[in-house]
Order: sequence, then C-alpha cells, then structure tokens
Amino acid sequence: MARSRDPLTPLEAAVRRRSIRRWAVGLVVLALLVAAAAWLVQRYASNEPVAYADIVDHFKYGSIGSDIENGLPVRILQVLPRMFPEYLPEGGATDYTAFGLIQEPGHALPIGFSQRRRVIDLAGFNCALCHVGEVRESPDADPQVIPGMPSNTVDLSALFDFLIGSAGDNRFTADNIIAEMEKDGGLFFVDRLIYRLAVPQLQAGLLKAGEQMDRFMLPEHPRFGPGRIDTFNFYKVNQFSEHYPPGSIADQERVGTVDFPSIWNQRPRHGMNLHWDGNNDSVRERNFSAAFGAGATRENVDSASFDRVTAWLEDLPPPPYPFEISTDQDALTRGEALYQERCYSCHGFEGSEVGQVDPIGQIGTDRRRLDSYTETIAEIQHSYGDGYDWDFSHFHKTNGYANHPLDGVWARAPYLHNGSVPTLWDLLTPEEERNGGRNFFYRGHGVYDRDDVGIRTDVEEVGGRKSFRFVISEPGNGNQGHSGPRYGTDLGDEDKRALIEYMKTL
Repeated sequence: MARSRDPLTPLEAAVRRRSIRRWAVGLVVLALLVAAAAWLVQRYASNEPVAYADIVDHFKYGSIGSDIENGLPVRILQVLPRMFPEYLPEGGATDYTAFGLIQEPGHALPIGFSQRRRVIDLAGFNCALCHVGEVRESPDADPQVIPGMPSNTVDLSALFDFLIGSAGDNRFTADNIIAEMEKDGGLFFVDRLIYRLAVPQLQAGLLKAGEQMDRFMLPEHPRFGPGRIDTFNFYKVNQFSEHYPPGSIADQERVGTVDFPSIWNQRPRHGMNLHWDGNNDSVRERNFSAAFGAGATRENVDSASFDRVTAWLEDLPPPPYPFEISTDQDALTRGEALYQERCYSCHGFEGSEVGQVDPIGQIGTDRRRLDSYTETIAEIQHSYGDGYDWDFSHFHKTNGYANHPLDGVWARAPYLHNGSVPTLWDLLTPEEERNGGRNFFYRGHGVYDRDDVGIRTDVEEVGGRKSFRFVISEPGNGNQGHSGPRYGTDLGDEDKRALIEYMKTL
C-alpha cells in the first residue's frame, strides 16, 4: 500500500505558489513575445502586393513586379508634393493630379501605381500608368475615364523631373521628410528607423535616374509632354546600361518620342508587326517588354499577375464613341465605302496590308522613332531573356512604321506615331495645311473635338492646370507624311466628313 505524502509546510506551500506564478508569468511573457515577433514579421518581413479581385481594379492598381526592386516608398511619395511644390507643373494641384494622373477616391495613389508591403509600403508603376485615358466634353465637364485608352493627360517627363528635382533639393533629408509624414499620422518607432534608411536610398536612386536620363537626352530633346514617352532610349540606359557607356548613343537615335498606344482588343493582333515601327510580331514579348519599361526586372516580373491583365486585354472591346453619330445613313454608307476603298487594306483586321510595315520612303512620317531603334538593341534584347519563359526572339529592325487596325480610333487622338496630328480631319488634310498651318497646339487636357474628331487644339488649361504646348518643329515632333491619294488627303470636304463620321463607329 502506497505511503501517503506528508502535507506541505506553510513555507513549502508558499514557495510552490510563487513558482507556479513565475511559470504563469513566464508563459504569458513568452506568448506576448511570440505574438509581437509574429506581428513584426507580418508587418515588416512580408512581400505581398495589394490584391484585387475585380479585373479592372487589378489593371489599374495591381502589381506587375515593378514595386519590388524599383519600388518607391508610398508615404514618402505622398508628402513630396507638399514639401516641394516649386517642382510641380504650373497651375496644378499640390498632388499627383498635377501631372495629369487620375486619382480615384479610396486609393492612396493614382491609377497606374501598385502597392506592395515589403518592410514598408512600396509603390510601383503598372500598365495603367500609360494606358488609361480621359475624355472631356468641355473644359468644365467631368472626365470619362477609359481603361485601355492612351494616357493622354499623363506627363511622365514632368513627373520624373519633379521626383529628380525634389531629390536634388537640400531639404530632401530624413528629418524633414519624417516630420512631414508624421503630420499625416504618427509613425511607429521601428518605422522611423526604417525611413531614416529609406530616405537616403530613395534620394540616391532618383539622382542616379536623373544621371541616366541625361545620358540619352540631347540638349534639344523635346519634352515628352502628356501622353508620350521615349520608349527604347530608356532601355538603353536602364536595363541595357552595360551595353551603352556614356557617349555611345549616336545623336540620330537619341530622340524617339512616341504617343502611348491603345491596348484593347489584342487577340486579333497576334502575328501582326507591333510597336509603332513593327519591330516585334509577338504580343507576349511586346507585353513583357512593356513591363520592363515600367520598372519590372527579369528576376521580379510578376508573370502570374501580368498574365492576368494581358488575358483580359485579349478581348477588351474598344470603347464606343461617347458623343453623337450622324443619323444620315447615306453619309454613313458613303463613309463606309470610302473606308473600304482608302483605309481597309492597311487598317482593317482582314486587310491585305494590316500589321505590315510601310517603308519610311513611302509613308514619309517623322523618322526619329524609327532611327532610335537599331540592330544593336535588337541583338541585346535577344540575349536579355535567356533562360526565362518570356525569352525575346522576335525583335527585329524595320525600315518604316506599321499599319495598325483602327478599332476605337476616335479615342486614340492625337494621331501618327508621335501624336503630332490632333484630329482625324487634320490627318485627312495635306501635310502642309495640318493644324491650320500653325507650328503648335495644346494637348494633355483631354477636351474632345467632336467636329473634327480628336483633341481640341486651343484649350490652354483645365481647372487651372496648364495644357502642354506641343511644338511641331521640335525634333521628333514633325507632322508630315501619311499624305496624298493613298492616304485620303485628296478627298473633297464632303467625302472627308462622311469618312470621319463612319470612323466614329469603328
């Protein structure tokens, strides 16, 4: 029979109670430490983009991977316009709408910016930065926002100048920026430590970007202005910088400014020569090339997220013309016949020459963009994707500009590859008479010209924000070419009006 234990003495009982309390306190402290560690890991060690179930929201704000290596701290971005208003465009608000970016309620940053938690919240560019546009019926009207349309109001050169100018200012310090951020809400002490490291890193990155831009920009290089970019020169000094040491880019290839294109209805474009000069006939390669232009890298491009967007664009329909279309059936019938006769072979989906390249000697448009893309860069691109599933193999040098389908052509103004022709009426006008013979027009305001179908050329500002003065005589901005009987500029006024009326329906 087991011997019963002697009862504890009062001293032993007290010691045991203290021991149990210490264990309990220790367990609670351990649980708190584990919870705190888990919270810190979740807050600072995750690498997750903000996800969107709706495909349109995903297109506007979803990540393509540019917010990983090239991400910009969100909270720093938000305070820079307040801190450095002198670097903003004239007449604009003290936020990113000053650059023509579209700010929707409930979002920290405009359309075209993704967000990702990676120690701190980072922002990156995505497809929508260059491919969501606005149309206004008048300067005072609210804009209609159209996904897939060229970003006709967005001035990336002004945005880059603002970021680089701010970074070069002696007030761009961790103390000043953190103090400004705390006006929007206090920072956790760990956040303050992180931002003390992030501010100088951001500053160094922006100043380096400024040096790289200076490497390809000629002194007379025109400003891009709203809705335009110099596509392949950015590649030369960013992704391909080791192939282009300072001074190695020939002057004749240093200006290649073009309009942003529309990107709807991609499925029937497979196999066509793409980009303005037709230098690639693979939609997938063209799309990944655009992702790298937006800041994604070979290592970090988010293929799954990016493929989700490109799959949606395959069948995204062009937007219907938002204003009135003539009810004169005779005029529409005549316009359709003229379209079939003069335009369809080059610009209809089943046309015999659609997706083919018109030689520069024939089309006669400004050749700067054509000259900016060379055999050298094509060869570099062929090796850039070695080992990746998007490996580039279709890039090639051409001798002209590609004939593209005209679906949704009303929403793609201004016209020609460089955006030098404001309306369809001007496009059907002999080159020497375009734009009324004037050397400039205003763009970037989104106000539509319903008479001539394109953009109004006389709108100097909208809501106080100054429009961009596009000067036709500047390098790369010429509005010549696409002129003569082959291109319909010999038609009479009545026939031109009928053709334009029909083109509203495409």
